[in-house]
Amino acid sequence: MNDAQDQNWPQIRTAGYDGFLVSFADRLSEQANRAALAFRDAVEHAGWEAVRESSTSLVSTYLRFDPLRRSHAEMRADLEALAHAQNWFAADLPTGRRLWHVPTVFGGDHGPQMAEAASAAGLTEAEAIEELSRTQVRVQTIGFAPGMPYLGALSEAWDIPRLTKLTAEVPAAGLCVAIRQLVLFPVATPTGWRHIGQTRFRLFRPGDETPFVLRPGDEVLFYAVTPEELARYDDDPDGGATSEVIA
Repeated sequence: MNDAQDQNWPQIRTAGYDGFLVSFADRLSEQANRAALAFRDAVEHAGWEAVRESSTSLVSTYLRFDPLRRSHAEMRADLEALAHAQNWFAADLPTGRRLWHVPTVFGGDHGPQMAEAASAAGLTEAEAIEELSRTQVRVQTIGFAPGMPYLGALSEAWDIPRLTKLTAEVPAAGLCVAIRQLVLFPVATPTGWRHIGQTRFRLFRPGDETPFVLRPGDEVLFYAVTPEELARYDDDPDGGATSEVIA
């Protein structure tokens, strides 16, 4: 049994008048993230007429329901029954997930804090780039900015803190690292995460039918290319990224 199960998870909490939050841990782990993704998928497939929307955070599933169709007590009872229907920490991840291969320039002007991040991880810059280029990471959740993924988990070496001072701006499609996670920014933004690389992958496309390209549960591999290779994708919304269905 993992720590989350030992602590009597999941926990179901009220979130406002018409919402519930089902949490599987109080800190991020692979099992808790897996449980949240699988549970949300089960909610979506349960066909509950009263459910209006659902989403996941790193370790929780949120749902909003219509109290005129299902009372608060009835909705909670439904969630309690589903929560105890199986071991969600060992559940299969949702189907329809994709693996994305994203060309990335690490270090230099495209990742000005790469050397600093590598040093904090106890690696040379070359070692850090090689490890990151072969590490497949999961989209654990989408948040902070439209379509922005939190991706992990990296090896324990990458359990490095955020910066104590903000970087004034990381450009759109910039790749940053901290606390065993990568984040890829959809828009230019200040951040306390170290900027280690640059892509041309446009994550937020408000004019498209599906404005967020990545979905929780998808996986991403950021592979190293040269600045000249990346420049070929300046006019490509996918930035040269390709994908395949993995489940």
